[in-house]
Amino acid sequence: MADYYDLLGVARDSDADTLKRAYRRLARQYHPDINKEPGAEDRFKEIGRAYEVLSDPQTRARYDQFGEAGLGGGGGMPDMGDMGGFADLFETFFSGFGGGVGSPGGGGARRRGPRQGDDLRFDLSVSFSEAVFGKEKEIQIRHLETCSTCSGSGAKSGSGPTTCGTCGGAGQVRRATRTPFGSFTQVAPCPTCEGSGQVIADPCNACGGQGVQQVRKKLRINIPAGVDSGTRLRVANEGNAGQRGGPAGDLYVFLTVQSHPQLRRDGINIHSEVVVNYLQAILGDTIEVETVDGAEQLEIPAGTQPGAVLTLTGKGVPKLGNPVARGNHMIAIKVQLPTKLNREERELLEQLAGHHTAKGHKHPHKSGLFGGLFG
Repeated sequence: MADYYDLLGVARDSDADTLKRAYRRLARQYHPDINKEPGAEDRFKEIGRAYEVLSDPQTRARYDQFGEAGLGGGGGMPDMGDMGGFADLFETFFSGFGGGVGSPGGGGARRRGPRQGDDLRFDLSVSFSEAVFGKEKEIQIRHLETCSTCSGSGAKSGSGPTTCGTCGGAGQVRRATRTPFGSFTQVAPCPTCEGSGQVIADPCNACGGQGVQQVRKKLRINIPAGVDSGTRLRVANEGNAGQRGGPAGDLYVFLTVQSHPQLRRDGINIHSEVVVNYLQAILGDTIEVETVDGAEQLEIPAGTQPGAVLTLTGKGVPKLGNPVARGNHMIAIKVQLPTKLNREERELLEQLAGHHTAKGHKHPHKSGLFGGLFG
């Protein structure tokens, strides 16, 4: 799909009137009832989809920020397909189909009153330590806010909306269409008032009659202790402002936690590994290891085997929502054997090995710590 602004042949900062004029001109040019050239109907649908998105300040803001990925799926002009190849200029409802608008027993005219603004998504990367212990972060977002000049009415001071002359305030128009299967009555939102039943005769200069403006805003977000990648934080009423006085949507902050060079997280537990030499493993030692709390002392018991896992209790990640409860830090022990020995070291080890294995059997008094190494 081409860029929606390019499809309509307008600049990215075009106002609502410019968009409408461009759409109507192109819609007349490519309407399948008029233009029978191959591809005209597809082009007509693309133009309709582009105008549908860009004519609404909230969907336009999402498109400007995220492209088509921010629109959440299909839309565009309805495809009549086997109903004769006709694609209307506006969203179409058929008489008698599902009891919808305009059908017998249907709900009659629909007016588009105040509606809630869209929710927004913000992706935030935090460090390993910030995710463990929490942090207050400052972010900057772009969202729609109620126009401060007209207070969201869309009209200049001293004026207000008037009844739409096209639909008489009904918010929709009807059109009879003949197809090979008979005549159908189509009911669509009024193209002049866009379904509201009212028009702004004297629009506000600040917002172009939309009642909302896109602004940049700084927010301070509280990252609670224990969050992980994929955690979603909700900031109420910081999404896009609603149109015609409707409530604002919410802002959802999606977190991604950066990796740590030495520590690995598994839920509320932390894993790492440490390398000790063979004498430390045999004789035992106390060493310093890195944890999320900083350097900690770890006791290596005498006779520690390669691959053993030692635990620092309560040195893991706080439980989200209950920071008093913390997981553990598990440390895997890797034993490093020397690749080269000097003469003195070799003589001592050979002497120890010979003493342990004299006469081809184990010494009755030396089967303790060194049995596993020299037996």
